[in-house]
Amino acid sequence: MAQYAKKYNMVIIVPIYEKEQAGVLYNTAAVIDADGTYLGKYRKNHIPHTSGFWEKFFFKPGNLGYPVFQTKYAKVGVYICYDRHFPDGARCLGLNGAEIVYNPSATVAGLSEYLWKLEQPAHAAANGYFMGCINRVGEEKPWNLGKFYGQSYFVDPRGQIFAQASRDDDELLIAEFDLDMIEEVRSTWQFFRDRRPETYGKIVEL
Repeated sequence: MAQYAKKYNMVIIVPIYEKEQAGVLYNTAAVIDADGTYLGKYRKNHIPHTSGFWEKFFFKPGNLGYPVFQTKYAKVGVYICYDRHFPDGARCLGLNGAEIVYNPSATVAGLSEYLWKLEQPAHAAANGYFMGCINRVGEEKPWNLGKFYGQSYFVDPRGQIFAQASRDDDELLIAEFDLDMIEEVRSTWQFFRDRRPETYGKIVEL
């Protein structure tokens, strides 16, 4: 993948099944810069255990926090699939400087589709960054978890979806990002300035 990144002068987010040691596995995404340099990885923090997605049998929760990687083109953060249901980590990525957050996902109709175009535009608007929201299409035998509903899309810092792939077909979705919009939006909506973290203690109480 690093060779492809260098060949095409592109940043690549690579989801992997990471084995740290025997019995210690993470749902991870590696970030490779446009010159082929491996910049680091994000380990999925929120692990689901529902409706066929019994990931707690396989993965440990991530332990690397919410890193942001300075790539050739932008500061990039990663969220993975089920993570997107949690606004707290999405905010951490924004506070850590993310300009674009990518969320590779594999999720099926009837389970989360009604949230697909709700949560991630909300994250983008609340934090003033772009998001690349990726979902696979089709079905996977023999598990038959359901039909993956695709509809990958890009959303801007105003929460507006500006490019979208289909529901049923494998596609390559391409769009241009105007990164100047980030400063424009954050200068209008001062959500980071007006935060009151001293009042949020309840969020981290066990």
